[in-house]
Amino acid sequence: MIAKAVSEPQRGDVLHQVVQFMQDLCAEVETTLEPSAPNPYLNMSLHLIQSHLEGRLVTASSVIAASGVPYATANRKLAEMQKAGLIRQRPRSKTGKSFSLHPTRALLSDWSQLADRIHRFAEVRFGTSDQTAETADYYFGGSYMPAQSQIQPPRALPSPLKLSGGLRILVHGDPTFMVMDNLKRQFEQIVGTKISQRAFSIDRLHEEARRNAERPASRYDLIAVDLPWVGEFVKQGVLLPLDKVMDIDRLDPGDFHTAGWRAAHWGGRPYGVPSQTTPELLFYRRDLFAEAGIEPPTTSADLLAAARHFHDPTRGQYGIAWNAARGTALGHTFMMTCADFGQPIFNLPEIAGGFDADHLDRDDLVPMIDTPRGRDAAEYLMALLEYSPPDILSMSWYERVRPYAAGKVAMAYGYTLLAPYFELDPASPAHRNTGYLPHPHGPHGMPLAPVGGYVLGIPANLPDDRIDDAVEALIAFTSPQAQKLYVQNGSRTAPRYSVGADPEVRSLSPIFEAVDQMSWRDELQFWPRPPVPEICEIISICGEEFHDMLRGVKTPPEALARAQARSEERIISTG
Repeated sequence: MIAKAVSEPQRGDVLHQVVQFMQDLCAEVETTLEPSAPNPYLNMSLHLIQSHLEGRLVTASSVIAASGVPYATANRKLAEMQKAGLIRQRPRSKTGKSFSLHPTRALLSDWSQLADRIHRFAEVRFGTSDQTAETADYYFGGSYMPAQSQIQPPRALPSPLKLSGGLRILVHGDPTFMVMDNLKRQFEQIVGTKISQRAFSIDRLHEEARRNAERPASRYDLIAVDLPWVGEFVKQGVLLPLDKVMDIDRLDPGDFHTAGWRAAHWGGRPYGVPSQTTPELLFYRRDLFAEAGIEPPTTSADLLAAARHFHDPTRGQYGIAWNAARGTALGHTFMMTCADFGQPIFNLPEIAGGFDADHLDRDDLVPMIDTPRGRDAAEYLMALLEYSPPDILSMSWYERVRPYAAGKVAMAYGYTLLAPYFELDPASPAHRNTGYLPHPHGPHGMPLAPVGGYVLGIPANLPDDRIDDAVEALIAFTSPQAQKLYVQNGSRTAPRYSVGADPEVRSLSPIFEAVDQMSWRDELQFWPRPPVPEICEIISICGEEFHDMLRGVKTPPEALARAQARSEERIISTG
């Protein structure tokens, strides 16, 4: 379902819809109301914008053919549009004799504004009375407020990238990166070269990134890095420090969610750019809670009470789904649950809003697993088990969201990047019935939305002659324009404040406003999964020991003691 859902072109994009409408309207007018003279400026603009949005190559010949007027007239009109700064050409060969045509920022801006007006006029004139009232408020109200200005579609780079063999990217096989793959043709037009993208599961991605670092020259120009890996990859020389090869201000760092941007750093230096900032939230069925008269849970006790109420295995209904599969999945769950109960997995110093995860290049880090709050976290997981589906011990990232989307569970812990499984499926009982909350917390904790996701980084062993173009690609793929495009095509992650505030983005899902509010309340935090170099091994250890606990092979005290001892041994062995 998800692949089909996110592959539909330009979902919710008013500009794309209006351009198609205008093309159809012009064709009808020119063929029905004869003699009706074609408007070459309009026809060529429509062809150029439509092709840009769909990632199709535009040549002078194709624009002239779309004009609807004789060749000489069209050629003259095309030259006038170029002189007016509406169309620019980009060379496709070293000689410059072959070139492609692209809309300039001015043309895109003009058409975006026109599209908004046409869309509103159409709703006012032809919509229902309810639609008329709604669009009237929109037309005369917030649409013209500066804070709600719309992000324009991405435009082609001034010069195409000159990368032998094209741009090569290593990514995770999740919905957002699959959206990027579905938009490959369009981004090839933007960067001016072929794009090759390889996608792996999370553990295989980690393995491939490390293997790539051992090669004499990197096979990839950009690699996706899970946030907890940053410290390990810096220590092992996998990533290039970005401030060494680019002006960081070009990224507009202040536009990124604070937690996501800070998590991309090590030792005060940036090693990646947020491509996905996807907090883990509690998904809950608003309709079921309303029918039962139950308030959405804000504490761990509230959550267990709600799970108990909705749990009815005889009807195939269960209280909650979560990451309980052995290894990486459950290891992440235990760390985040410790944070919900007010404790990081390492002895991080306490600061306002949580704990300091900005200064992890230290020799005095100690695992904090077998502690009173660690025991609270372990006992909470045992309590969750009672209200979970029967296959909970094999559920990981995707498996926990599927039964929620199918209506079999009332709540699920899940990353926002997985929301398309039900947000884009009208047949799902959770479609338009889902609320989003930070993690319910324990007695000593606070509301938290643990930040996950990926940054895009440049491999340290990338040949020097590819670095400059890799930087340009990195900026293009993480720009507000690109990130809005991902959202319009099914992604539910928005690493930038400007993208989450865009009115077209807001209209697609309540998740963006919810995450923005959590960010402003300082609930988005990355310290629950601190990127210390040994974190992957600690995650695996916790995922093994606490899986044995959930299976009944070990008691909670035994699992805690064993996980603490193994983690300390791992830290000492690398000290």
